[in-house]
Amino acid sequence: MSRAALFAIALLSTWSSASALAETPSRLVSEDIYATRAVSSPTVSPDGQWVAYLVTLNDQEADERRSELRMVDAAGHETITLAAASASLRSPRFSPDGRYVSYIAAPGDAEHSQILLLDRRGGEPVALTNVNGDLAEYAWSPDGKYIVASIEAGDPDNAKADQRPQPIVIRDWHFKQDVQGYLASGHDRHLIKIKVPEGTITPLTNDPAQNEDHPTWSPDGHWIAFTRTHEKGGDRDACNDIAVIPAEGGSPRVLTRAYVSNQQSLEFTADSQNLAYRVGFEAKYYAYQQDQLELIPVSGGNPRNLTRSLDRAISSTAVLSDGQSILITIEDDTSIYPASINLPTGKITRLLDGKRVLAQLASGGRLVVGVGGNDTSADEIYALEQSGLRQLTHETAAFMSRIELGSVEDLSFKSRDGTEIHGLITKPPGYVAGRRYPMILWIHGGPSGQDQHTQSFEDYQFYRQFMASRGYVVVGINYRGSSGRGFEFARAIHADWGHKEVEDLLAGVDAVVAAGLADPNRLAIGGWSYGGILTDYTIATDKRFKVATSGAGSANQLQMYGVDQYVLQYENELGLPWKNTDTWMKVSYPFFHADRIHTPTLFMGGSRDFNVPVAGGEQMYQALRTLGVPTELVVYPNQFHDVTRPSFVLDRLNRVDAWFTRFLGQ
Repeated sequence: MSRAALFAIALLSTWSSASALAETPSRLVSEDIYATRAVSSPTVSPDGQWVAYLVTLNDQEADERRSELRMVDAAGHETITLAAASASLRSPRFSPDGRYVSYIAAPGDAEHSQILLLDRRGGEPVALTNVNGDLAEYAWSPDGKYIVASIEAGDPDNAKADQRPQPIVIRDWHFKQDVQGYLASGHDRHLIKIKVPEGTITPLTNDPAQNEDHPTWSPDGHWIAFTRTHEKGGDRDACNDIAVIPAEGGSPRVLTRAYVSNQQSLEFTADSQNLAYRVGFEAKYYAYQQDQLELIPVSGGNPRNLTRSLDRAISSTAVLSDGQSILITIEDDTSIYPASINLPTGKITRLLDGKRVLAQLASGGRLVVGVGGNDTSADEIYALEQSGLRQLTHETAAFMSRIELGSVEDLSFKSRDGTEIHGLITKPPGYVAGRRYPMILWIHGGPSGQDQHTQSFEDYQFYRQFMASRGYVVVGINYRGSSGRGFEFARAIHADWGHKEVEDLLAGVDAVVAAGLADPNRLAIGGWSYGGILTDYTIATDKRFKVATSGAGSANQLQMYGVDQYVLQYENELGLPWKNTDTWMKVSYPFFHADRIHTPTLFMGGSRDFNVPVAGGEQMYQALRTLGVPTELVVYPNQFHDVTRPSFVLDRLNRVDAWFTRFLGQ
């Protein structure tokens, strides 16, 4: 069968008909957010013949973000929908014998999500569990007879006769988290063992002083590894225990105590003798962590760092069944590439070149897959082979074929102090050389993170291409504090926010103007999260921008202590506000020098954001409103740090576009 025929088969199984391929490409419009599809969470069957994954879409009618469960064969010929789109669907897994595909979702009108089993021989999904608590992560036993899961206890059965709200009692140091809300004391997360297919539950851990997460089963079936903390998340020393417990039950044994600021991931080696886990550095570098990979013997002993020589962060891992290697993906200067670690020698070998992103590794049998894309292709699932990448899914093919993208180019320049800084320029479709365009400096969040070569069409990437389609040159700069350029580059802004990053951003604007790409009289700036924070810092430093938008940002960092979720970072990086007041005031200069700001600024945020609470935007809105600077404040009801309601995502796109147009005259 020809490659074209295979492509047609795959395309017919996606959301749109093949006739879309015949459409003349057109520029991206805001309503296209309803046509985007995000591919994620691949899991490979034990025999390596199938890949299950999620496709997330913005459901216009339901006005919510939903994910459907799909499966593609290893040849990329056949794609099957396993479960219809749901707002709660997540975490697909294959059973060890390949009979079931399991996932977490809220069946029907259920209040709580459950683990569901889909028998691949036929039939409808069946709920394995009937729990009132919040299920987190789970893993299959190697013999397929059990599942271990972490669950935060909810109300017991038949205990909801009194529906009146109860006070939230808080005693913990870390007491709030975005999406989760207030972390009330007494709601501990523990491990349970679930028998398949009966669904009977046996508690595995029950220490009321501990919370357990991230369970994973050893290949020989003898051990379950997990993390353990007193607080919800990292303890006050920023660390958590990495422990193992006999699979049949018993007392946990702590292997090590480690710190990682990002999501922990535990994986046994194929012989069950060692456990791989992620580790960060000191808590004072919380915001600038570059995750490394360590290996520790299950029998006890000293850990071995596998990636110290990289000077780069790892973003995903896959332990191979050959017992000799672990695959990792590495953030590196606008790209993410896969590499192999040889366990006996420690040698790290890069497996893929080019300006692209490949992440979310998964393996089964002899098949290794990842999710990736580049400047001209949206994220899809690829098989990673010796010859390179082989595309398995085509979920975005119809959409990508009908839009005209702006070209993306690398940007390199020197900052004020001579430091080399990199970034990306997205030009408008139909760009005309020699013409100066209005420019948007669109700042990524984090600060850990990077502008990179991908068209994932998550919100941030959609903005770059959408604004380019509106006729702007869009500039993304990997300022100091970003990942991808090494540990020292990331740590350069430690306890000195709004200084070197702003110098890097302004030097990047100078470089784009000097290259003749941007009109110096029509400059805009904006971003979300740390991108919004840096917008506040930059417009308080420089008056060149004609318009700005600051989303989920803050300027008075003193106000954030005890209000957002970052007490760990604040106390370890900035110190206590009543002792290190000068440092706190230094990093709060946009608010305390708001009278330096003359840029019309749109502030935005979610009403339930505990990451960067909307109060940060409210204060700056009030300050500029008092000072007579044109400003607006938009609050999205019941939204967390990430705005996910599709109608609000669309509204945000159109509001930012209209705000820029109002002051730049597009």
